[in-house]
Amino acid sequence: MKSIFIVIPAYNEEKNIAAVIQDIKKADNTYHIVVVDDFSKDKTYDIVKNAGIDVLRHIVNRGQGAALKTGSEYAIMKGAEIIVHFDADNQFLASEIASVIEPIISDQADIVFGSRFMGKPSNMPVLKKNIVMPLAQIFQHFIFGIKMTDPQSGFRAFNAAIFNKINWHSDRMAHCSEILHFSFKNKLRVKEVACTVVYHDFGQKFSGGLKIIKDSFLNIFIKH
Repeated sequence: MKSIFIVIPAYNEEKNIAAVIQDIKKADNTYHIVVVDDFSKDKTYDIVKNAGIDVLRHIVNRGQGAALKTGSEYAIMKGAEIIVHFDADNQFLASEIASVIEPIISDQADIVFGSRFMGKPSNMPVLKKNIVMPLAQIFQHFIFGIKMTDPQSGFRAFNAAIFNKINWHSDRMAHCSEILHFSFKNKLRVKEVACTVVYHDFGQKFSGGLKIIKDSFLNIFIKH
């Protein structure tokens, strides 16, 4: 049995985090859950702590990318063999974690990305679906030569042994682009798996999408 850690970055998710944890436990109670509270101003930290789940806390708000790195490093320290990145906002289905990690368990992939554009149900906002995401796809393809159906999915899994090859530097949302970039740059076995997404708000705004592209460019070209 592989040691599978589910890393969840959380910021002001008191309304969702308990249900997310419960769904993951229901999907498979052998998963190790690690929540990284990114200096929430609500009761997120207390809810997770009272649920008996491993919870780490940033002393300042650093961003989703930083929270995922903190959680991933902790998981590796605890002996994780497979690490799953999973959102705290209850948009993804815990029951689909099994299908995302399966290619890694069967040694068909080193890293797997959940895709919101491979046929499963989605109520993605029109602006995000028709403008933000296509812009991200164009950026990835023409700047980095990467062809992916979903370049900004927060649902992914990877073999813990390859962590150093995807070790991202962006503290905020551009970490998605960095992880993709390093995955292809280091010739890792990459696979996409269809996943369901249920939006409870309007998600990433157009300006936010442009900021991700700008931050991705700066992180990859200037820092590396």
